[in-house]
Amino acid sequence: MTAWLLSRLQLLAGIAALMLLVQLGNSLSDNALNLWGVIPRRAESLPGILIAPWLHGGWLHLFGNLSGLLVVGLLALLESRRDFLQASVTIILGSGLLVWLFARPGIHIGASGWLFGLWSLLLVRAWYRRSWLDLLLAMLVLALHGGWVFGLLPQQGVSFEYHLAGALCGGLYAAWRHAPRQRGRGKG
Repeated sequence: MTAWLLSRLQLLAGIAALMLLVQLGNSLSDNALNLWGVIPRRAESLPGILIAPWLHGGWLHLFGNLSGLLVVGLLALLESRRDFLQASVTIILGSGLLVWLFARPGIHIGASGWLFGLWSLLLVRAWYRRSWLDLLLAMLVLALHGGWVFGLLPQQGVSFEYHLAGALCGGLYAAWRHAPRQRGRGKG
């Protein structure tokens, strides 16, 4: 296995291990850690913007998010580790802030905003770059996870707000990062 691929797999394994450890602690504390999620418009929950993606309502919630995050994460990592990390920070901070500002009352937790952000990043990146690899990745993402589009719709008991905010932030990151830049604007 090449060092290029190994370093990407190690990063994803580290993310997965951290999520599993947090869930173990959360399970042992009867989900007490979930109080650190994002509670919209409550100043004391602002740290939850960084913490909420690592918290889940249970093992099934974690495995549902983690399986998708590992797939789209690996596809997003094909670009570069640096781009993946920058996109992830943008998505986590942006989607958390949008949830804090606009979401329904309640505690919002889970990595779904992050995975929807990476999903959107891969689709929007293909739109702007139109390389064969990006188009192939976008088709793969749609084939594997095209049904995620329904996760952007309101559902009882699901933070569709995190899904929508994550997709928006991932798409905006891809547009900012990959859209052609205007060069040499006119004078005068």
